[in-house]
Parts: sequence; structure tokens; C-alpha cells
Amino acid sequence: MPRWAVMRALGRAELSHYTVHRELEGTEVEALAAMMHIIDTFEEAVTAAGRRRQRRQVFRVSERSYFVRVQNRMSDEEAQFVLAELVADTHDDGLPDAACGSTQTP
Repeated sequence: MPRWAVMRALGRAELSHYTVHRELEGTEVEALAAMMHIIDTFEEAVTAAGRRRQRRQVFRVSERSYFVRVQNRMSDEEAQFVLAELVADTHDDGLPDAACGSTQTP
């Protein structure tokens, strides 16, 4: 079964780097649904009144990448989430050792 990582960009512009926000297994459709749930609940207000005052904007960057901005009275939070598929792993016999697909070293 395919393995995925929902990655979150930290920082701003060229100073940003990615961290793994969550790892999961499943189909691409299931992984995308899980990422959308993360985006929909990112920085969600805990009270009903807070949710009514909160503004959430989601921008699609690509089919597997979204930028979310959440604004409320006290803060503005932004994050970019990217869905990445695991394609190589030296400790998984079902995957190649390198991204190019070759299991032999030169």
C-alpha cells in the first residue's frame, strides 16, 4: 500500500523548510482526503463564537499542495501543506533504494 507524508512548510519564502506533519498509508484519494481534513481543521477556533469570527482561506497551489490562511481577532496563521508519496526506501524491500528506481549502486 502506498505511503504518504503530509508535509508543512515552516518559515517564509526562500527561508522556508518542510517538516513531516503526519505520515499515513492508503490510496492517493485517501491521503488527499486526510490532508484536506488537516487543512480544514488547521488553527480551528475552539468555541462556536470564535469559529464565527474566524476567516479561513484555502488556496490550491497544485493538485497536491495547498496554502491556508486563518485570521481571527488576535492572530493570523498561515501554512502550506504538501502531499508527498514515498518512492524510495533503503529499508523497504518493496521500494527501490533510490528515486531513479535502480536498486544497484554504481
